[in-house]
Formats: sequence, C-alpha cells, structure tokens
Amino acid sequence: MNQMMAYCGIMCDECPAYKATVDNNDELRKKTAGQWSKMFNADIRTEHINCLGCRSGLRFAHCGVCEIRACNLEKQLGHCGDCGSFSCDKENFILENVKGARERLEAAREK
Repeated sequence: MNQMMAYCGIMCDECPAYKATVDNNDELRKKTAGQWSKMFNADIRTEHINCLGCRSGLRFAHCGVCEIRACNLEKQLGHCGDCGSFSCDKENFILENVKGARERLEAAREK
C-alpha cells in the first residue's frame, strides 16, 4: 500500500475506512462505523465506510463537508503545511488528536 497523506496530515492508508474499502472488509466497516458513531456522536452506518482518501472520488461522507479539505481546494494547496496560516483553527483538532499529523505537515512543508 502506498502512503497517502490527506490535506490535514492524516495518513489515509492507515485509516480503517480506507483499509476496509481497499480490502472490501465488511467486518472492519461495521466495527469502524460503531466506533466512529460513538466517538462523533453521529449516525455512521456500515455503508458509509467507503473511502479511498479525501483526494479521490470515493470519500467518506464527512469529506464532503470537511472545512480543511474545502480550504485546501479553494487555496489550491497540497496540504495544510503549505498554507501561510498553518496551523489555523480549522486544523487544530487534527493536530491535537491525530498522532504525527503536525510532524508530517511540518516535514512536508519543508519540501
């Protein structure tokens, strides 16, 4: 599996939604839907767990309303690390809760 970084610094290929999609693993979809429903206090169903990354045409439903993704697309950036406002309020939740996201974006920023 190739490493794929989302706009926010999340590694898509490490995400259970991505893994479930690539492996067509319905058990992982079910488990992920249950975990995410509790975590985000939302009605996330097994059939919602289909994603090939936020840059693809097959995305998890949240990607369609993700402020971080929309901001990067609007500014035509490769990721948040390319932004002059890094790190902003849109990104802070990810940077505080996703291990390695800040470091990945800072490293990518330097390239």
